[in-house]
Amino acid sequence: MNNSDSRINPRQLGTPRGGSYAAVPTSGDRKNLNKPTRGRKKSIFEAYMSKEDVSAGLKRGELIQGPLRINPKKYHEAFIPSPDGTRDIFIDGVVARNRALNGDIVVVKLLPKEQWKVIKPDGSDKETEATHESDVPEDMLGTCIPQETVKGDAKSPDVIIEAQFDDNDAEHGQDHLQDTLTDDIKKFSLDSGEKANAVGISGVHRTKQNDGPKVNDPRLLPDKFLQRTAKVVYILEKKHSRAATGFIKLLADKNSELFKRCAMFSPVDHRVPRAYVSLADCPQDFVTRPEDYSNMLFICRIVDWKEDSNFATGQLAKSLGQAGEIEPETEGILTEYGVDFSDFSPEALECLPQNLPWVISPGELAKRRDLRKECIFTIDPSTAKDLDDALSCKQLPDGNFEVGVHIADVSYFVLEETALDKIASERATSVYLVQKVIPMLPKLLCEELCSLNPMRDRLTFSVMWKVTPEGKILDEWLGRTVMCSCVKLSYDHAQSMIENPGKVFSPEELPPVSPQHSIAEIQQAVLNLHRIAQHLRKQRFIDGALRLDQLKLSFTLDQESGMPQGCYIYQYRDSNKLVEEFMLLANMAVAHQIYRSFPEQALLRRHPPPQTKLLKDLMEFCNQVGLDIDFSSAGTLHKSLNETFGADKYSEARKEVLTNMFSRPMQMALYFCTGVLEDETLFRHYALNVPFYTHFTSPIRRYADIIVHRLLSASLGVSSPIKMEKEAIQRQADHCNDRKMASKRVQELSADLFFAIFVRECGPLESEAMVMGVLNEAFDVLVLKFGVQKRIYCNALPLLGFHFQKVGRKPELTLMWEPEKPEQESVPQVITIFTLVEVVLTSDGVPLKYSALLKRPSSE
Repeated sequence: MNNSDSRINPRQLGTPRGGSYAAVPTSGDRKNLNKPTRGRKKSIFEAYMSKEDVSAGLKRGELIQGPLRINPKKYHEAFIPSPDGTRDIFIDGVVARNRALNGDIVVVKLLPKEQWKVIKPDGSDKETEATHESDVPEDMLGTCIPQETVKGDAKSPDVIIEAQFDDNDAEHGQDHLQDTLTDDIKKFSLDSGEKANAVGISGVHRTKQNDGPKVNDPRLLPDKFLQRTAKVVYILEKKHSRAATGFIKLLADKNSELFKRCAMFSPVDHRVPRAYVSLADCPQDFVTRPEDYSNMLFICRIVDWKEDSNFATGQLAKSLGQAGEIEPETEGILTEYGVDFSDFSPEALECLPQNLPWVISPGELAKRRDLRKECIFTIDPSTAKDLDDALSCKQLPDGNFEVGVHIADVSYFVLEETALDKIASERATSVYLVQKVIPMLPKLLCEELCSLNPMRDRLTFSVMWKVTPEGKILDEWLGRTVMCSCVKLSYDHAQSMIENPGKVFSPEELPPVSPQHSIAEIQQAVLNLHRIAQHLRKQRFIDGALRLDQLKLSFTLDQESGMPQGCYIYQYRDSNKLVEEFMLLANMAVAHQIYRSFPEQALLRRHPPPQTKLLKDLMEFCNQVGLDIDFSSAGTLHKSLNETFGADKYSEARKEVLTNMFSRPMQMALYFCTGVLEDETLFRHYALNVPFYTHFTSPIRRYADIIVHRLLSASLGVSSPIKMEKEAIQRQADHCNDRKMASKRVQELSADLFFAIFVRECGPLESEAMVMGVLNEAFDVLVLKFGVQKRIYCNALPLLGFHFQKVGRKPELTLMWEPEKPEQESVPQVITIFTLVEVVLTSDGVPLKYSALLKRPSSE
């Protein structure tokens, strides 16, 4: 029996947007079904193991735990990372997944070897690993938030909207990719001797059990051709919010008992099950006028999923509005990812200063170094409101400089174990959407009392260095300060000063400047910081740091309607780099300080090296396509990436494609408590190539930084030690990691949403694109004008035919275009990695779906 026969075709499920699954067993699942028990409906899913058995099994090494990742393009496929860093463990089908949802921490049991998955040596099997959820560690990415509405540009090697991996292709390509398999397997012979190599970044080919030659019995194959398979036996932690957006419809069987009580909820995200919801929760006229609701988005919470049911049980939470509109879709995204966007509670707001306008008390001033007369300024996106960092640079008589990084003292207002602290620790991060910010702290703090607004006295923590003009650090001071910013510069202002060092700026060209300081003084400070930053940056890369800049999309929004009017790729410039260098320096200084003082309680940030298996695949792929890349360390990788490209106008595009590929094996950077990790070598930050790193510079928008501020304050002897034990700090670190990943995903989905609306409103859009992966019936492109990735399917193009082959070890598709006029010849077009093509992005007529079509090559 063909595996493809037992798949559900999403199109047959009839959900408006791609559909979602019911638990139809795959052939892999059938072997695992329970025997029916007397007097009960037959079980579809296995009962979970008991907690005690799970504990014992994990201890004995018979069970494996890890986070579940469901492939967004093929929702019957799921994976958990292998504990030893080798190929992921494959979980085939809904039944084997046993009611776990994406992101849950699950416990799995390996299946016998004859049920392992065969990896075709010549096939491209990259999606068996690729997460498609942009796992690139933000500390090595371009560190800007593209939208001008947002803060954190350069100092946040953490807030990013990445060129999105396109998750919306589930309704294309799933089925016909299946059908090619029979032939592929017949071609598969062991003596080909080729390793299971990665061809571009491409679709999974699933091996059919009963087709083709019998060498497909996994027991007869060497392990390198196999991927271990497993089934879920327990859910350790339900990380998925259990909320989903989707549509409701009447049940198909009008005569059933259920029809009178329930409706069917179909989630937009195919990885979430369909669910029965009570008709009582549906709108009153839904049964009589179901068609009125066909395009209405609802939020549903999955409350139960019984062993004997294909469908979960859900509870409708609310209706959001029409699909494809910005606000309903945004609210749906926020709810699905568990982002709290409710108003702050009265208890939390009571923790804020009540006597406004707030002033710094003389007692507090006496405890701090007074920097209010110094020339200190902020550099941010022009629309930023939460200004948590400022810079200063003063020339000393001996020719050296005193450079300062000054960070809002948020921990002064957010005291440990208060109601406000509890909410901030739960939110853990501000979430930056294209059109707005969901703040971690109330507006009074974010935009007023903590924000380093110009001409206002503010409480800060400062790190100050004595530095040579070449960026060599001679001395360092950390402490509590009070400052007054003399001007709020935007990145554009600072960039303009850097690009025009001799220019005299008139007051009209800049925001209001404090009368205590001249424009010339500020300009000189910016130029000095820029020169020192260039030295620091150059040295960082000599010392082996890595940076992967992915294209980031920004939008201009209509003032009235809030709709996207234009979109462009954000430029990361010298002014961003200047701020970033000093933020990195301050974060490293604070990391050393708190770890020295509290070796058991320090909250640091580590970045593990790339996943071995994915890195190996990538190395092999680079060899295949003739790229000479040195993967031995972060530094050599950075060097290769910046030296591999010719000087022609498409060298940048090739670099973007490679950057995208290099991002795949990279792991996320993680907060952790030093007291729970024995081995100090694990503290390292791979991309920055430093032994200790933390986050200190953005306490207004990141809770981890608030804990770091408290540790710093205690290390300086100006406050009592932090109350949290190391285990509690680690729990909070884990929570910050989870929320960080959720907020990153939400940012990407927000950009996806606005881009899909932009294509709908302003499309069709034409752009050059570069091929980044070749399959046997489709290929992936990076659309250069917008930084989005799309898959183009051969069967959607007016071709006479197409042919896939390996040239050496390089995959190649030849497309034979139908002639435009009968008397003309067919035009061949060869598609291989780095081929430049012309594409047109067009809206699909389904909310928020758009396709990329290849333009016909000219016939000359």
